[in-house]
Amino acid sequence: MKPEQQEASPNAEGDFDPYERGASALALSADHSWQEHVIAFKFGGSSLLGAERLLHSARLVREQSRTRPVVVVVSAMKGVTDRLLRIGEWLGEGRNAQARQEGEAIVELHRATLAELRLEPGERERVQQELALLTDDLLYEIPLRTRVEVNGAALDRLASFGERYASRLFAAALGQTGVSAVPVASSDFVLTCDNFRDAKPHLEHTRRRGRDILLPLLDAGIVPVVTGFLGATLDGRITTLGRNSSDFSGALIAHVVNAEELVIWTDVDGIYSANPHESDEAKLLHELSYGEAHALAAGGAKVLHPRVLPLAAQTEMTVWVRNTFKPHVRGTRIGSQQNGGLA
Repeated sequence: MKPEQQEASPNAEGDFDPYERGASALALSADHSWQEHVIAFKFGGSSLLGAERLLHSARLVREQSRTRPVVVVVSAMKGVTDRLLRIGEWLGEGRNAQARQEGEAIVELHRATLAELRLEPGERERVQQELALLTDDLLYEIPLRTRVEVNGAALDRLASFGERYASRLFAAALGQTGVSAVPVASSDFVLTCDNFRDAKPHLEHTRRRGRDILLPLLDAGIVPVVTGFLGATLDGRITTLGRNSSDFSGALIAHVVNAEELVIWTDVDGIYSANPHESDEAKLLHELSYGEAHALAAGGAKVLHPRVLPLAAQTEMTVWVRNTFKPHVRGTRIGSQQNGGLA
């Protein structure tokens, strides 16, 4: 599915600006009043590495989905995006055989993870077929002999496979825990400019198209598992929103469904006053305003992408940073100081 050309265009200056629209463009639809309770979960790569972690993360979603609609946004498994980009480098150097070997190793990582999920035979075969189709597409990008022109568009296509594999495996893990879920490609509705490797989304089109896709799933009690990091140009070419942008993707998808909260699940307890690995005086910050958290992110704090908070502040969406592996720890809450959190 490609973005429809008649539905969006750049602004008057020709730019795709994610902050060009005010909060009024994101008003709640009267037909979906339940949306005020939607929560978005974004999982980083460390939360998805292997079947055990996938199932653990899936159980966090299951617990929340019992009482409210949930949309999930996933990164690639930890390390996979770096490996895919390395394949691109090797192809550019003419090292096709080495690139192909690495591609096949990435395929095997995901196949092995699927086997470890121990799905019922019929479900396993269905997901195997989905992965097989992805694998055909990936290996097509890595020919054994043909010289490949490696540009930004080619690197974005390669980088996209990590999230595309992860969304299918996470949806399968949710099914294994009793939650109805389907993988959703964000490139089907996140319209971006053609600045490959660091594309900017067109928010109005993305919201309109994304609601057409995601709201019927939420209405039906199905958890959409959306690929982070990815978008597509007006003519359907895959783009990425920049390295380490899956948090921004989480905020973007949360905006699309008017989520009340976004929980960024990672491998640290929250946002610290300093790098806890470098300073003994680093303290976990339990409450931050949007401005305070944005200043920390812009100043180099690695926990949160700096484009998350301006987007969240438009609708006063509460953002949490929590540890997947210590779900009992409250984490850091970011939002309007007068709001309470529900997560």
